[in-house]
Amino acid sequence: MANIKRVGYGQVEPNHLSAQRTGQIYAQLPAAAALGDKIENGQFVKYDLANNECNLTGKGEWMLVFNEIKLYDDRKQMYRDYAMLKEDCVNGEMVPRVFKTNIGDIYTTNMIDEIDPAVGSLLKVGDDGILTTGAESDVPCFQVAKRYTLADGQDAVKVVRIK
Repeated sequence: MANIKRVGYGQVEPNHLSAQRTGQIYAQLPAAAALGDKIENGQFVKYDLANNECNLTGKGEWMLVFNEIKLYDDRKQMYRDYAMLKEDCVNGEMVPRVFKTNIGDIYTTNMIDEIDPAVGSLLKVGDDGILTTGAESDVPCFQVAKRYTLADGQDAVKVVRIK
């Protein structure tokens, strides 16, 4: 399998996300200005209720961004063509839908900054909200369970949350 190189925006395939059954899905806090003009599926943000925003630096818990995909031309668009863009939001206010991940949750994504992740390697949420290689730490940690292919043929990894 070739090295992972993201084409278009980040994608998530929810193989086994417990939030779908536990209701730990949130979409009430606007994105902080520091997140920029785009939020991609598969990145992580902190759900910082005290500051009433999703950000990268607050005291909130890291949550997986998994917005509803809105495509308007199935003949020309694929999941890789969707990201939450400020210009598309009402009054320019982005309010991402985020999922709490629990230990044992499994999903497939291409939203990692590792070019060639090996099965068994550890990934953690980086300061920018994107999975990166590294040792276990106080942030959510995942293990690469399998190299995979997304529906559009892109390389991806299936990960399981271990911490």
